[in-house]
Amino acid sequence: MSESVFGDRIVQNLLDTDFYKLTMMQAVLHNYPNVEVEWEFRCRNSEDLRPYLAEVRFQIERLAELSLSADQLGFLERISFLKPDFLRFLGLFRFNLRYIHTGIENGELFIRLRGPWLHVILFEVPLLAIVSEVRNRYRYREIVLEQAREQLYRKFDWLTANASSDELSELQVADFGTRRRFSYRVQEEVVNVLKHDFPGRFVGTSNVHLSRELDMKPLGTMAHEWIMAHQQLGPRLIDSQIAALDCWVREYRGLLGIALTDCITMDAFLGDFDLFFAKLFDGLRHD
Repeated sequence: MSESVFGDRIVQNLLDTDFYKLTMMQAVLHNYPNVEVEWEFRCRNSEDLRPYLAEVRFQIERLAELSLSADQLGFLERISFLKPDFLRFLGLFRFNLRYIHTGIENGELFIRLRGPWLHVILFEVPLLAIVSEVRNRYRYREIVLEQAREQLYRKFDWLTANASSDELSELQVADFGTRRRFSYRVQEEVVNVLKHDFPGRFVGTSNVHLSRELDMKPLGTMAHEWIMAHQQLGPRLIDSQIAALDCWVREYRGLLGIALTDCITMDAFLGDFDLFFAKLFDGLRHD
């Protein structure tokens, strides 16, 4: 077992993730239970993350300790489109560390997952949250929760000063920050403040754990992962978006009806999103 500089757990429990990982996981269970995938972390800039490897490994090892409690499963059971067989599977689920490899390669920190899609799909969000928070704990040891709260209220003041009451009444904001959060405690504080004091309309968070803690509906449908995976799941590349959208519709029967537009190109999406899909989906999300 690795040793930790900080000691406390970064990922709180199995629900400390984005809701769309669970919705996709159910669709994988029902449609692609034996598909193998590979996933690799890439840092988008030249920042050296190698000094954080030991702490990242410690936090990853702690993921294997997580399981759902009866109360957490009870929260999910109240969501009508999460099916009993999926919830039974989730109740047995554990992070299996044999699917994950970390180290230094070509002078950079690497994190690589390889295994059954069904068993590695939940790794992504916790891993990214771990890398982000470990890095921030080392770089910004003097940052305190009050500073995050004060910055948020300064943004509220700016909004109130620069937007009319009608504009604010129509302004809807949701939190989808788990994978890129400064820390769990900061995200918890931000979501709590948004719920109670946001001058517009705060509609909720994608974080399932925080939704449960703060009595909100978790938000999310599918991620780009769903569309991207179908590029390798059998149909021709030109038919991959149609296959992904069709499978989603069959899984959720009109619920979770938001389609992603930007995995290949907007032109390709519009070529695939015909009148049939337009009548089956409620809306679109462009990243």
